[in-house]
Amino acid sequence: MAKDPRPGELAPDFELEGTHGTFKLAEHRGERVILLFYPGDNKICTRQFCSYRDRVDQFAALEVCAVGISPQDLASHEEFIAEHGLTVPLLSDSDHGVSTIYDVHSSLMGAKRAAFVIDELGIVRYRHDNPLSLSYDSVDALSGALAQLV
Repeated sequence: MAKDPRPGELAPDFELEGTHGTFKLAEHRGERVILLFYPGDNKICTRQFCSYRDRVDQFAALEVCAVGISPQDLASHEEFIAEHGLTVPLLSDSDHGVSTIYDVHSSLMGAKRAAFVIDELGIVRYRHDNPLSLSYDSVDALSGALAQLV
């Protein structure tokens, strides 16, 4: 069964507090956005966000606004960033509101791992769900998804 929002649909707007201040999706119209949902500030997710840190030049070359979203609070996110020198801002979805409207909420994990690429008009152009949250979208996978938007 297809999950909403699907590619070709308008990305639901939201506002969350994050490690770089308040993030409002609507304020990023005119630029490409990558939403990286993940279960939490833990070992499996450390590999994902460290891979973006380790390839920071290639990640920056994607020319997108990328944010990580999970249910942990800001204190946890700030500690996670400081401990690992992470480069992607993290947003706190502590009430699971955003993970629910993006259909990635999990009663066991809080949020399943998923990536969304949203174009300049606010349309979802790529959605990749990782139901067991054991893998993640690499910089190369995200680059490939963005290349399809030309």
